[in-house]
Amino acid sequence: MATTTYGNNALIASLRGRLPNRFATLRADWAKWRLYRKTLAELSALSTRDLDDLGIARASIRSIALEAAYGK
Repeated sequence: MATTTYGNNALIASLRGRLPNRFATLRADWAKWRLYRKTLAELSALSTRDLDDLGIARASIRSIALEAAYGK
């Protein structure tokens, strides 16, 4: 029984060490996804004339949003 208790304590200690980092990563990923969606929505809402004034083709909106959020 002592091994099980020790194993559980080791597992809990391991999770305590990893969970804050995992949550920070999830928050960062969520923020990037929100930026992508917001950029996509805002550019998609523009008229073709407005996009032409900015020098953006409607077909490139997705790639621009990806680059803005993820740097790709």
